[in-house]
Amino acid sequence: MIIWLNGTFGVGKTTTAGELTARLPGARLFDAEKVGEMLGHVLGRPERDFQDWQPWRGLVVETARQLLDFVGGTLVVTQTVLREGYWQELSGGLAEAGIPVHHFVLHTDDGTLVHRITTDTKPDSRNAGQWRLDHLPAYRDALPWLRREAETIDTTGIPPSRVAEIIIDHLPRTGPNGPSGTTAAAQTASGRIPR
Repeated sequence: MIIWLNGTFGVGKTTTAGELTARLPGARLFDAEKVGEMLGHVLGRPERDFQDWQPWRGLVVETARQLLDFVGGTLVVTQTVLREGYWQELSGGLAEAGIPVHHFVLHTDDGTLVHRITTDTKPDSRNAGQWRLDHLPAYRDALPWLRREAETIDTTGIPPSRVAEIIIDHLPRTGPNGPSGTTAAAQTASGRIPR
């Protein structure tokens, strides 16, 4: 299966993904941005975003399919997707390949998000702060469809370790001990996370 972590840039997807892969046996991180980097090597710099390249969307689906055929288990994908049509193409392709996708949007209030972005000390984040802040309006515009298409988790005041536990608790149970052998609490009656 795939656990897809969506949400605006700087919300904590990569950190949460690390917590998830540490807790789910056989889980691996798949950074779909690397597919964009590979295409950039061939196609040059995108005008706006590598997600605009149709080959990126197709290759993400095909790469995920082949990876899961090769190693099995769970792929944790960290990728902000803010265009609904692109999400439909990705999720439709994965569904056609028979891959269950559990789509989560990590969300927090603006004050917390700005604090996280401006205090992020990871090496790959040092020069990305303003770029992330500039993309907040696009995220706000996408929230209505994201809330329809994904489970929304408010991460305000919650450490990534707890966010990972919440995600695991909302995965479908695949055995007596929950997903991939982990202990998972019973799902809510609706199976959805309150928004």
